[in-house]
Amino acid sequence: MTITDMPQTAAPDTPASHPPGLASGAPEKVSGTAQGVSGPDKRKTIKPKRDRFVAALPYFAAVFGTLVGGIGFATSYHTLASKALSWGFGEELAKWFPIGVDASILAFLILDLYLILKGIPWPVLRMAAHVMTCATIWFNASAQGDMSADPVKAASHGVMPFLFVIGVEAARRLYIQKAQLEAGTVTDRIPLHRWILAPWETPKFYRRMRLYRVTSYPEMVRRQQDLIAYEQWLKRKYNGDLAEASEDELLPMKMAPYGYTVAQALAMPEQQEREAEARAEEAERRRLDAETRRELARKKAEADRLEAEGQLEAVRARVEGQTGQARAHARAQVSAAERAAELEEAALETALVAEARAREAEAERKEAQEREAKVAADVRAAELERQAAEKRRLAAEADRVAAAEAQAIETAEIAEARQRAAEADRVAAETERAAAETRRRAAEADRLTAQENERKATADANTQAARKREAETEYAAAERRLAAAEIERRAVEIEDAAKLTPRERAVRKVARMAFAASAVFDGLDADGIHRELCRVVSIADVQREFDVSSTDTASKYRQEAVALIASGYRP
Repeated sequence: MTITDMPQTAAPDTPASHPPGLASGAPEKVSGTAQGVSGPDKRKTIKPKRDRFVAALPYFAAVFGTLVGGIGFATSYHTLASKALSWGFGEELAKWFPIGVDASILAFLILDLYLILKGIPWPVLRMAAHVMTCATIWFNASAQGDMSADPVKAASHGVMPFLFVIGVEAARRLYIQKAQLEAGTVTDRIPLHRWILAPWETPKFYRRMRLYRVTSYPEMVRRQQDLIAYEQWLKRKYNGDLAEASEDELLPMKMAPYGYTVAQALAMPEQQEREAEARAEEAERRRLDAETRRELARKKAEADRLEAEGQLEAVRARVEGQTGQARAHARAQVSAAERAAELEEAALETALVAEARAREAEAERKEAQEREAKVAADVRAAELERQAAEKRRLAAEADRVAAAEAQAIETAEIAEARQRAAEADRVAAETERAAAETRRRAAEADRLTAQENERKATADANTQAARKREAETEYAAAERRLAAAEIERRAVEIEDAAKLTPRERAVRKVARMAFAASAVFDGLDADGIHRELCRVVSIADVQREFDVSSTDTASKYRQEAVALIASGYRP
Protein backbone atom coordinates (compact mmCIF):
# COMPACT_ATOMS: atom_id res chain seq x y z
CA MET A 1 0.00 0.00 0.00
CA THR A 2 1.42 3.36 -1.01
CA ILE A 3 0.69 6.42 1.02
CA THR A 4 0.40 9.58 -1.00
CA ASP A 5 -1.53 11.85 1.30
CA MET A 6 -2.07 12.62 4.94
CA PRO A 7 -3.66 9.71 6.79
CA GLN A 8 -7.34 9.74 7.64
CA THR A 9 -8.56 9.54 11.21
CA ALA A 10 -8.85 6.06 12.60
CA ALA A 11 -11.54 6.69 15.16
CA PRO A 12 -14.94 8.09 14.19
CA ASP A 13 -15.69 11.73 14.81
CA THR A 14 -17.15 12.33 18.25
CA PRO A 15 -18.70 15.72 18.96
CA ALA A 16 -17.14 16.06 22.39
CA SER A 17 -15.70 19.50 21.78
CA HIS A 18 -16.10 22.16 19.10
CA PRO A 19 -12.91 23.67 17.68
CA PRO A 20 -12.85 27.27 16.51
CA GLY A 21 -13.53 28.15 12.91
CA LEU A 22 -10.97 26.76 10.52
CA ALA A 23 -8.84 28.86 8.24
CA SER A 24 -9.54 28.77 4.55
CA GLY A 25 -7.49 26.09 2.91
CA ALA A 26 -6.75 24.17 6.15
CA PRO A 27 -7.86 20.55 6.04
CA GLU A 28 -11.00 19.74 7.99
CA LYS A 29 -9.55 16.31 8.77
CA VAL A 30 -5.99 15.14 8.55
CA SER A 31 -6.87 12.44 6.10
CA GLY A 32 -6.08 11.09 2.69
CA THR A 33 -4.84 7.52 3.09
CA ALA A 34 -6.62 4.24 3.13
CA GLN A 35 -9.34 3.72 5.64
CA GLY A 36 -7.56 1.06 7.68
CA VAL A 37 -4.26 2.65 8.73
CA SER A 38 -4.75 2.59 12.49
CA GLY A 39 -8.49 2.20 13.06
CA PRO A 40 -10.01 -0.89 14.55
CA ASP A 41 -12.46 -3.04 12.61
CA LYS A 42 -15.95 -1.69 12.71
CA ARG A 43 -18.29 -4.16 14.30
CA LYS A 44 -22.02 -4.13 14.33
CA THR A 45 -23.24 -2.96 17.70
CA ILE A 46 -25.75 -5.26 19.34
CA LYS A 47 -28.26 -3.25 21.28
CA PRO A 48 -29.75 -5.10 24.25
CA LYS A 49 -33.48 -5.20 24.36
CA ARG A 50 -35.18 -3.46 27.25
CA ASP A 51 -37.29 -6.40 28.35
CA ARG A 52 -39.29 -6.66 31.48
CA PHE A 53 -36.44 -8.18 33.44
CA VAL A 54 -34.17 -5.21 32.74
CA ALA A 55 -36.95 -2.83 33.64
CA ALA A 56 -37.49 -4.68 36.92
CA LEU A 57 -33.81 -4.65 37.92
CA PRO A 58 -33.96 -1.25 39.73
CA TYR A 59 -36.91 -2.41 41.75
CA PHE A 60 -35.17 -5.64 42.72
CA ALA A 61 -32.08 -3.67 43.70
CA ALA A 62 -34.15 -1.27 45.78
CA VAL A 63 -36.00 -4.09 47.57
CA PHE A 64 -32.99 -6.24 48.30
CA GLY A 65 -30.79 -3.24 49.10
CA THR A 66 -33.37 -2.06 51.62
CA LEU A 67 -33.56 -5.59 53.03
CA VAL A 68 -29.77 -5.79 53.37
CA GLY A 69 -29.67 -2.34 54.92
CA GLY A 70 -32.45 -3.21 57.35
CA ILE A 71 -30.76 -6.47 58.37
CA GLY A 72 -27.43 -4.71 58.77
CA PHE A 73 -29.00 -1.93 60.82
CA ALA A 74 -30.90 -4.46 63.00
CA THR A 75 -27.83 -6.60 63.72
CA SER A 76 -25.72 -3.51 64.33
CA TYR A 77 -28.37 -2.07 66.63
CA HIS A 78 -28.63 -5.23 68.73
CA THR A 79 -24.87 -5.67 68.96
CA LEU A 80 -24.07 -2.04 69.78
CA ALA A 81 -26.98 -1.62 72.20
CA SER A 82 -25.83 -4.58 74.30
CA LYS A 83 -22.20 -3.51 74.04
CA ALA A 84 -23.01 0.10 75.02
CA LEU A 85 -24.16 -1.15 78.43
CA SER A 86 -20.75 -2.67 79.04
CA TRP A 87 -19.09 0.55 77.87
CA GLY A 88 -20.76 2.55 80.60
CA PHE A 89 -23.85 3.89 78.79
CA GLY A 90 -27.07 3.86 80.75
CA GLU A 91 -29.97 1.61 79.84
CA GLU A 92 -31.90 4.43 78.16
CA LEU A 93 -28.89 5.96 76.42
CA ALA A 94 -27.59 2.55 75.29
CA LYS A 95 -30.71 2.13 73.13
CA TRP A 96 -30.00 5.37 71.28
CA PHE A 97 -26.25 4.87 70.82
CA PRO A 98 -26.48 2.53 67.75
CA ILE A 99 -29.20 4.72 66.22
CA GLY A 100 -26.94 7.78 66.51
CA VAL A 101 -23.98 5.97 64.95
CA ASP A 102 -25.87 4.34 62.03
CA ALA A 103 -28.19 7.33 61.46
CA SER A 104 -25.15 9.59 61.07
CA ILE A 105 -24.03 7.40 58.16
CA LEU A 106 -27.43 7.75 56.49
CA ALA A 107 -27.57 11.51 57.16
CA PHE A 108 -24.10 12.16 55.75
CA LEU A 109 -24.69 10.04 52.62
CA ILE A 110 -28.14 11.58 51.97
CA LEU A 111 -26.73 15.09 52.38
CA ASP A 112 -23.88 14.20 50.04
CA LEU A 113 -26.34 12.97 47.37
CA TYR A 114 -28.53 16.06 47.81
CA LEU A 115 -25.60 18.46 47.42
CA ILE A 116 -24.42 16.56 44.34
CA LEU A 117 -27.88 16.86 42.77
CA LYS A 118 -27.82 20.61 43.51
CA GLY A 119 -24.41 20.95 41.88
CA ILE A 120 -22.54 21.89 45.09
CA PRO A 121 -20.77 18.69 46.19
CA TRP A 122 -18.86 18.61 49.49
CA PRO A 123 -16.47 15.63 49.76
CA VAL A 124 -16.19 16.04 53.54
CA LEU A 125 -19.68 14.54 53.97
CA ARG A 126 -18.71 11.37 52.09
CA MET A 127 -15.47 11.02 54.04
CA ALA A 128 -17.36 11.55 57.30
CA ALA A 129 -19.85 8.83 56.27
CA HIS A 130 -16.96 6.45 55.50
CA VAL A 131 -15.32 7.24 58.84
CA MET A 132 -18.58 6.48 60.66
CA THR A 133 -18.92 3.26 58.59
CA CYS A 134 -15.44 2.16 59.66
CA ALA A 135 -16.33 3.04 63.25
CA THR A 136 -19.54 0.95 63.03
CA ILE A 137 -17.66 -2.00 61.55
CA TRP A 138 -15.04 -1.70 64.28
CA PHE A 139 -17.66 -1.40 67.02
CA ASN A 140 -19.55 -4.48 65.73
CA ALA A 141 -16.41 -6.56 65.20
CA SER A 142 -14.94 -5.72 68.61
CA ALA A 143 -18.25 -6.22 70.43
CA GLN A 144 -17.67 -10.02 70.55
CA GLY A 145 -14.34 -9.80 72.29
CA ASP A 146 -10.80 -10.13 70.96
CA MET A 147 -10.93 -10.11 67.14
CA SER A 148 -7.68 -12.08 66.81
CA ALA A 149 -9.14 -14.91 68.89
CA ASP A 150 -12.06 -15.48 66.51
CA PRO A 151 -11.65 -13.41 63.31
CA VAL A 152 -14.57 -15.16 61.56
CA LYS A 153 -16.96 -14.21 64.32
CA ALA A 154 -15.69 -10.65 64.30
CA ALA A 155 -16.03 -10.46 60.50
CA SER A 156 -19.59 -11.79 60.62
CA HIS A 157 -20.57 -8.89 62.90
CA GLY A 158 -18.69 -6.29 60.90
CA VAL A 159 -19.73 -7.33 57.38
CA MET A 160 -23.39 -6.28 57.66
CA PRO A 161 -22.74 -2.51 58.05
CA PHE A 162 -20.21 -2.81 55.22
CA LEU A 163 -22.85 -4.31 52.91
CA PHE A 164 -25.22 -1.48 53.79
CA VAL A 165 -22.62 1.14 52.86
CA ILE A 166 -21.89 -0.70 49.58
CA GLY A 167 -25.57 -0.42 48.66
CA VAL A 168 -25.66 3.27 49.47
CA GLU A 169 -22.47 3.88 47.43
CA ALA A 170 -24.06 2.08 44.47
CA ALA A 171 -27.11 4.34 44.73
CA ARG A 172 -24.84 7.35 45.02
CA ARG A 173 -22.96 6.36 41.87
CA LEU A 174 -26.24 5.90 40.02
CA TYR A 175 -27.52 9.33 41.01
CA ILE A 176 -24.17 10.99 40.18
CA GLN A 177 -24.10 9.36 36.75
CA LYS A 178 -27.68 10.42 36.09
CA ALA A 179 -26.96 14.01 37.14
CA GLN A 180 -23.85 14.14 34.95
CA LEU A 181 -25.78 12.75 32.00
CA GLU A 182 -28.45 15.38 32.43
CA ALA A 183 -25.82 18.13 32.76
CA GLY A 184 -23.69 16.77 29.90
CA THR A 185 -20.57 16.55 32.07
CA VAL A 186 -20.00 12.79 32.04
CA THR A 187 -16.32 12.03 31.56
CA ASP A 188 -15.29 8.73 30.03
CA ARG A 189 -12.83 6.63 31.92
CA ILE A 190 -9.67 5.33 30.29
CA PRO A 191 -9.93 1.55 29.89
CA LEU A 192 -7.75 -0.57 32.13
CA HIS A 193 -6.13 -2.34 29.20
CA ARG A 194 -4.66 0.98 27.99
CA TRP A 195 -2.97 1.51 31.35
CA ILE A 196 -1.51 -1.96 31.04
CA LEU A 197 -0.52 -1.83 27.37
CA ALA A 198 0.79 1.76 27.31
CA PRO A 199 1.91 2.55 30.87
CA TRP A 200 4.16 5.48 29.86
CA GLU A 201 1.89 7.25 27.36
CA THR A 202 -1.41 6.80 29.19
CA PRO A 203 -0.62 9.25 32.07
CA LYS A 204 0.05 12.00 29.49
CA PHE A 205 -3.12 10.95 27.70
CA TYR A 206 -5.09 11.15 30.97
CA ARG A 207 -3.48 14.50 31.86
CA ARG A 208 -4.58 16.09 28.57
CA MET A 209 -8.12 14.80 28.99
CA ARG A 210 -8.45 16.26 32.47
CA LEU A 211 -6.58 19.53 31.91
CA TYR A 212 -8.41 20.48 28.71
CA ARG A 213 -11.82 18.99 29.60
CA VAL A 214 -12.05 16.39 26.89
CA THR A 215 -14.86 14.24 28.26
CA SER A 216 -14.96 11.68 25.44
CA TYR A 217 -12.35 8.92 25.38
CA PRO A 218 -12.94 8.17 21.66
CA GLU A 219 -12.50 11.88 20.90
CA MET A 220 -9.16 11.87 22.69
CA VAL A 221 -8.11 8.73 20.79
CA ARG A 222 -9.10 10.40 17.51
CA ARG A 223 -7.01 13.46 18.38
CA GLN A 224 -4.00 11.29 19.18
CA GLN A 225 -4.39 9.38 15.93
CA ASP A 226 -4.78 12.61 13.93
CA LEU A 227 -1.57 13.92 15.46
CA ILE A 228 0.37 10.71 14.69
CA ALA A 229 -0.98 10.63 11.13
CA TYR A 230 -0.11 14.29 10.56
CA GLU A 231 3.40 13.77 11.91
CA GLN A 232 3.90 10.79 9.56
CA TRP A 233 2.59 12.80 6.62
CA LEU A 234 4.97 15.65 7.46
CA LYS A 235 7.91 13.23 7.63
CA ARG A 236 7.00 11.84 4.21
CA LYS A 237 6.75 15.35 2.82
CA TYR A 238 10.26 16.29 3.96
CA ASN A 239 11.84 12.81 3.67
CA GLY A 240 11.97 12.29 7.41
CA ASP A 241 13.64 15.63 8.21
CA LEU A 242 11.14 17.68 10.21
CA ALA A 243 13.71 20.47 10.57
CA GLU A 244 12.79 21.57 7.05
CA ALA A 245 9.15 22.04 8.03
CA SER A 246 7.94 25.56 8.67
CA GLU A 247 6.85 26.84 12.04
CA ASP A 248 3.23 26.75 10.97
CA GLU A 249 3.50 23.12 9.89
CA LEU A 250 5.02 22.14 13.25
CA LEU A 251 2.24 23.81 15.22
CA PRO A 252 0.14 20.61 15.71
CA MET A 253 3.04 18.88 17.52
CA LYS A 254 3.77 21.96 19.62
CA MET A 255 0.16 22.67 20.56
CA ALA A 256 -0.98 19.08 21.16
CA PRO A 257 0.13 19.12 24.86
CA TYR A 258 -2.18 22.11 25.34
CA GLY A 259 -5.32 20.38 24.11
CA TYR A 260 -5.33 21.61 20.50
CA THR A 261 -6.41 19.33 17.68
CA VAL A 262 -4.47 19.17 14.41
CA ALA A 263 -7.12 21.20 12.62
CA GLN A 264 -7.18 23.82 15.38
CA ALA A 265 -3.39 24.11 15.41
CA LEU A 266 -3.19 24.43 11.62
CA ALA A 267 -5.94 27.04 11.68
CA MET A 268 -4.15 29.11 14.32
CA PRO A 269 -1.90 31.21 12.00
CA GLU A 270 -4.72 32.25 9.71
CA GLN A 271 -7.04 32.75 12.64
CA GLN A 272 -4.42 34.88 14.38
CA GLU A 273 -3.87 36.81 11.15
CA ARG A 274 -7.60 37.39 10.90
CA GLU A 275 -7.68 38.46 14.52
CA ALA A 276 -4.68 40.73 13.95
CA GLU A 277 -6.40 42.18 10.89
CA ALA A 278 -9.56 42.57 12.93
CA ARG A 279 -7.57 44.29 15.67
CA ALA A 280 -5.89 46.51 13.09
CA GLU A 281 -9.26 47.27 11.53
CA GLU A 282 -10.69 47.97 14.97
CA ALA A 283 -7.71 50.20 15.78
CA GLU A 284 -8.12 51.98 12.44
CA ARG A 285 -11.84 52.33 13.09
CA ARG A 286 -11.13 53.71 16.56
CA ARG A 287 -8.55 56.07 15.05
CA LEU A 288 -11.02 57.24 12.43
CA ASP A 289 -13.70 57.54 15.10
CA ALA A 290 -11.30 59.54 17.23
CA GLU A 291 -10.46 61.78 14.28
CA THR A 292 -14.16 62.15 13.53
CA ARG A 293 -14.85 62.99 17.16
CA ARG A 294 -11.97 65.45 17.19
CA GLU A 295 -13.23 67.02 13.97
CA LEU A 296 -16.76 67.17 15.37
CA ALA A 297 -15.42 68.60 18.62
CA ARG A 298 -13.39 71.16 16.68
CA LYS A 299 -16.37 72.13 14.58
CA LYS A 300 -18.58 72.22 17.62
CA ALA A 301 -16.03 74.37 19.42
CA GLU A 302 -15.86 76.61 16.36
CA ALA A 303 -19.65 76.78 16.28
CA ASP A 304 -19.73 77.51 20.01
CA ARG A 305 -17.08 80.18 19.51
CA LEU A 306 -19.03 81.75 16.67
CA GLU A 307 -22.20 81.51 18.70
CA ALA A 308 -20.45 83.07 21.69
CA GLU A 309 -19.08 85.82 19.46
CA GLY A 310 -22.57 86.36 18.08
CA GLN A 311 -23.96 86.53 21.58
CA LEU A 312 -21.15 88.87 22.57
CA GLU A 313 -21.85 91.09 19.58
CA ALA A 314 -25.54 90.98 20.42
CA VAL A 315 -24.79 91.95 24.01
CA ARG A 316 -22.46 94.69 22.86
CA ALA A 317 -25.04 95.95 20.41
CA ARG A 318 -27.71 95.80 23.09
CA VAL A 319 -25.48 97.57 25.60
CA GLU A 320 -24.40 100.13 23.03
CA GLY A 321 -28.03 100.62 22.08
CA GLN A 322 -28.98 100.98 25.71
CA THR A 323 -26.03 103.31 26.26
CA GLY A 324 -26.94 105.38 23.20
CA GLN A 325 -30.56 105.37 24.23
CA ALA A 326 -29.59 106.43 27.73
CA ARG A 327 -27.32 109.13 26.35
CA ALA A 328 -30.04 110.35 23.96
CA HIS A 329 -32.51 110.24 26.78
CA ALA A 330 -30.06 112.12 28.97
CA ARG A 331 -29.52 114.69 26.24
CA ALA A 332 -33.27 114.96 25.87
CA GLN A 333 -33.57 115.36 29.61
CA VAL A 334 -30.85 117.99 29.59
CA SER A 335 -32.63 119.79 26.75
CA ALA A 336 -35.87 119.47 28.66
CA ALA A 337 -34.13 120.80 31.75
CA GLU A 338 -32.73 123.69 29.74
CA ARG A 339 -36.15 124.39 28.29
CA ALA A 340 -37.59 124.11 31.77
CA ALA A 341 -34.95 126.54 32.99
CA GLU A 342 -35.82 128.91 30.18
CA LEU A 343 -39.49 128.52 30.98
CA GLU A 344 -38.69 129.01 34.62
CA GLU A 345 -36.74 132.12 33.76
CA ALA A 346 -39.64 133.28 31.65
CA ALA A 347 -41.92 132.37 34.51
CA LEU A 348 -39.71 134.32 36.86
CA GLU A 349 -39.86 137.20 34.47
CA THR A 350 -43.62 136.74 34.28
CA ALA A 351 -43.71 136.60 38.05
CA LEU A 352 -41.72 139.82 38.19
CA VAL A 353 -44.07 141.36 35.68
CA ALA A 354 -47.02 140.07 37.65
CA GLU A 355 -45.45 141.41 40.79
CA ALA A 356 -44.90 144.73 39.09
CA ARG A 357 -48.44 144.62 37.89
CA ALA A 358 -49.56 143.71 41.37
CA ARG A 359 -47.60 146.67 42.73
CA GLU A 360 -49.05 148.81 39.97
CA ALA A 361 -52.52 147.49 40.77
CA GLU A 362 -51.86 148.15 44.42
CA ALA A 363 -50.75 151.65 43.53
CA GLU A 364 -53.80 152.06 41.36
CA ARG A 365 -55.91 150.67 44.17
CA LYS A 366 -54.37 153.12 46.56
CA GLU A 367 -54.79 155.83 43.96
CA ALA A 368 -58.40 154.75 43.52
CA GLN A 369 -58.81 154.84 47.25
CA GLU A 370 -57.25 158.25 47.25
CA ARG A 371 -59.52 159.27 44.39
CA GLU A 372 -62.42 157.74 46.25
CA ALA A 373 -61.42 159.66 49.33
CA LYS A 374 -61.01 162.72 47.16
CA VAL A 375 -64.39 162.04 45.57
CA ALA A 376 -65.86 161.56 49.02
CA ALA A 377 -64.21 164.80 50.03
CA ASP A 378 -65.54 166.36 46.85
CA VAL A 379 -68.96 164.91 47.64
CA ARG A 380 -68.75 166.30 51.10
CA ALA A 381 -67.50 169.57 49.69
CA ALA A 382 -70.32 169.50 47.18
CA GLU A 383 -72.73 168.74 49.96
CA LEU A 384 -71.31 171.55 51.95
CA GLU A 385 -71.41 173.66 48.82
CA ARG A 386 -75.00 172.61 48.31
CA GLN A 387 -75.79 173.39 51.88
CA ALA A 388 -73.97 176.65 51.49
CA ALA A 389 -75.83 177.22 48.27
CA GLU A 390 -79.04 176.33 50.02
CA LYS A 391 -78.12 178.70 52.73
CA ARG A 392 -77.19 181.28 50.17
CA ARG A 393 -80.44 180.59 48.42
CA LEU A 394 -82.29 180.97 51.62
CA ALA A 395 -80.23 184.00 52.35
CA ALA A 396 -80.82 185.20 48.85
CA GLU A 397 -84.49 184.45 49.20
CA ALA A 398 -84.43 186.26 52.44
CA ASP A 399 -82.47 188.99 50.77
CA ARG A 400 -84.92 188.98 47.92
CA VAL A 401 -87.80 189.11 50.23
CA ALA A 402 -86.02 191.68 52.18
CA ALA A 403 -85.04 193.44 49.01
CA ALA A 404 -88.56 193.13 47.72
CA GLU A 405 -89.78 194.37 50.89
CA ALA A 406 -87.04 196.94 51.13
CA GLN A 407 -86.63 198.18 47.72
CA ALA A 408 -89.64 196.81 45.78
CA ILE A 409 -87.88 197.79 42.68
CA GLU A 410 -86.27 194.37 42.07
CA THR A 411 -88.00 192.72 39.25
CA ALA A 412 -89.30 189.17 39.01
CA GLU A 413 -86.80 188.31 36.19
CA ILE A 414 -83.79 188.89 38.41
CA ALA A 415 -85.21 186.62 41.08
CA GLU A 416 -85.91 183.93 38.53
CA ALA A 417 -82.34 184.19 37.21
CA ARG A 418 -81.02 183.73 40.63
CA GLN A 419 -83.24 180.76 41.07
CA ARG A 420 -81.96 179.23 37.84
CA ALA A 421 -78.39 179.79 38.97
CA ALA A 422 -79.07 178.06 42.27
CA GLU A 423 -80.66 175.17 40.41
CA ALA A 424 -77.64 174.93 38.13
CA ASP A 425 -75.39 174.83 41.14
CA ARG A 426 -77.49 172.01 42.58
CA VAL A 427 -77.33 170.01 39.33
CA ALA A 428 -73.58 170.50 39.14
CA ALA A 429 -73.20 169.24 42.68
CA GLU A 430 -75.24 166.11 41.86
CA THR A 431 -73.22 165.53 38.70
CA GLU A 432 -70.01 165.79 40.66
CA ARG A 433 -71.39 163.33 43.18
CA ALA A 434 -72.30 160.83 40.43
CA ALA A 435 -68.83 161.19 38.91
CA ALA A 436 -67.26 160.50 42.29
CA GLU A 437 -69.38 157.33 42.62
CA THR A 438 -68.29 156.23 39.17
CA ARG A 439 -64.64 156.82 40.02
CA ARG A 440 -65.09 154.81 43.23
CA ARG A 441 -66.58 151.86 41.35
CA ALA A 442 -63.77 152.01 38.78
CA ALA A 443 -61.19 151.97 41.56
CA GLU A 444 -62.91 148.92 43.12
CA ALA A 445 -62.88 147.12 39.75
CA ASP A 446 -59.20 147.96 39.33
CA ARG A 447 -58.52 146.59 42.80
CA LEU A 448 -60.31 143.30 42.03
CA THR A 449 -58.47 143.04 38.70
CA ALA A 450 -55.17 143.59 40.48
CA GLN A 451 -56.01 140.84 43.00
CA GLU A 452 -56.94 138.43 40.16
CA ASN A 453 -53.72 139.26 38.34
CA GLU A 454 -51.74 138.70 41.53
CA ARG A 455 -53.43 135.30 42.05
CA LYS A 456 -52.70 134.30 38.45
CA ALA A 457 -49.09 135.39 38.82
CA THR A 458 -48.75 133.32 42.00
CA ALA A 459 -50.30 130.29 40.26
CA ASP A 460 -47.97 130.73 37.29
CA ALA A 461 -45.00 130.95 39.64
CA ASN A 462 -46.07 127.75 41.42
CA THR A 463 -46.54 125.98 38.07
CA GLN A 464 -43.11 127.05 36.93
CA ALA A 465 -41.60 125.87 40.23
CA ALA A 466 -43.31 122.48 39.84
CA ARG A 467 -42.07 122.22 36.27
CA LYS A 468 -38.59 123.09 37.43
CA ARG A 469 -38.70 120.41 40.11
CA GLU A 470 -40.00 117.87 37.57
CA ALA A 471 -37.22 118.81 35.17
CA GLU A 472 -34.67 118.43 37.94
CA THR A 473 -36.11 115.00 38.79
CA GLU A 474 -36.01 113.91 35.14
CA TYR A 475 -32.45 115.19 34.85
CA ALA A 476 -31.40 113.24 37.95
CA ALA A 477 -33.14 110.11 36.58
CA ALA A 478 -31.35 110.59 33.26
CA GLU A 479 -28.06 110.92 35.11
CA ARG A 480 -28.83 107.68 36.98
CA ARG A 481 -29.73 105.88 33.76
CA LEU A 482 -26.56 107.14 32.16
CA ALA A 483 -24.53 105.93 35.15
CA ALA A 484 -26.36 102.56 35.03
CA ALA A 485 -25.62 102.24 31.31
CA GLU A 486 -21.96 103.03 31.97
CA ILE A 487 -21.91 100.43 34.77
CA GLU A 488 -23.57 97.91 32.43
CA ARG A 489 -20.98 98.62 29.74
CA ARG A 490 -18.09 98.14 32.16
CA ALA A 491 -19.71 94.96 33.52
CA VAL A 492 -20.09 93.55 30.01
CA GLU A 493 -16.42 94.30 29.28
CA ILE A 494 -15.42 92.57 32.53
CA GLU A 495 -17.63 89.58 31.71
CA ASP A 496 -16.14 89.38 28.23
CA ALA A 497 -12.65 89.42 29.69
CA ALA A 498 -13.65 86.71 32.21
CA LYS A 499 -15.27 84.64 29.40
CA LEU A 500 -18.39 83.99 31.43
CA THR A 501 -21.18 81.75 30.21
CA PRO A 502 -24.51 83.25 29.11
CA ARG A 503 -26.13 81.99 32.32
CA GLU A 504 -23.47 83.64 34.51
CA ARG A 505 -23.94 86.86 32.54
CA ALA A 506 -27.70 86.67 33.08
CA VAL A 507 -27.26 86.13 36.84
CA ARG A 508 -24.93 89.14 37.08
CA LYS A 509 -27.38 91.21 35.06
CA VAL A 510 -30.15 90.37 37.56
CA ALA A 511 -27.86 91.46 40.40
CA ARG A 512 -27.13 94.74 38.59
CA MET A 513 -30.85 95.27 38.04
CA ALA A 514 -31.31 95.07 41.80
CA PHE A 515 -28.52 97.58 42.44
CA ALA A 516 -29.89 99.86 39.72
CA ALA A 517 -33.24 99.80 41.53
CA SER A 518 -31.50 101.31 44.61
CA ALA A 519 -31.66 98.08 46.60
CA VAL A 520 -29.58 98.06 49.80
CA PHE A 521 -27.96 94.74 50.73
CA ASP A 522 -25.32 95.83 53.25
CA GLY A 523 -25.61 94.01 56.58
CA LEU A 524 -28.24 91.53 55.32
CA ASP A 525 -28.05 87.75 55.44
CA ALA A 526 -29.01 85.49 52.54
CA ASP A 527 -32.73 85.55 53.39
CA GLY A 528 -32.71 89.32 53.77
CA ILE A 529 -30.89 89.71 50.46
CA HIS A 530 -33.48 87.43 48.84
CA ARG A 531 -36.39 89.46 50.20
CA GLU A 532 -34.79 92.77 49.19
CA LEU A 533 -34.03 91.50 45.68
CA CYS A 534 -37.56 90.10 45.27
CA ARG A 535 -38.91 93.47 46.37
CA VAL A 536 -37.12 95.44 43.66
CA VAL A 537 -36.85 92.80 40.88
CA SER A 538 -39.89 90.67 40.09
CA ILE A 539 -39.98 87.46 38.08
CA ALA A 540 -41.84 89.34 35.35
CA ASP A 541 -38.95 91.83 35.18
CA VAL A 542 -36.47 88.97 34.72
CA GLN A 543 -38.65 87.32 32.07
CA ARG A 544 -39.03 90.59 30.20
CA GLU A 545 -35.34 91.48 30.44
CA PHE A 546 -34.04 88.08 29.21
CA ASP A 547 -37.02 87.16 27.02
CA VAL A 548 -37.68 83.85 28.82
CA SER A 549 -41.13 82.32 29.21
CA SER A 550 -40.32 79.93 32.06
CA THR A 551 -40.95 81.32 35.52
CA ASP A 552 -38.75 78.55 36.93
CA THR A 553 -35.77 79.79 34.91
CA ALA A 554 -36.41 83.37 36.02
CA SER A 555 -36.73 82.25 39.67
CA LYS A 556 -33.43 80.34 39.42
CA TYR A 557 -31.76 83.46 37.97
CA ARG A 558 -32.93 85.43 41.02
CA GLN A 559 -31.77 82.72 43.46
CA GLU A 560 -28.32 82.57 41.84
CA ALA A 561 -28.18 86.37 41.90
CA VAL A 562 -28.90 86.25 45.66
CA ALA A 563 -26.01 83.81 46.12
CA LEU A 564 -23.77 86.04 43.98
CA ILE A 565 -24.62 89.18 46.00
CA ALA A 566 -24.19 87.25 49.27
CA SER A 567 -20.69 86.24 48.10
CA GLY A 568 -19.74 89.92 47.85
CA TYR A 569 -20.52 90.86 44.24
CA ARG A 570 -20.84 94.60 43.66
CA PRO A 571 -21.04 96.10 40.14
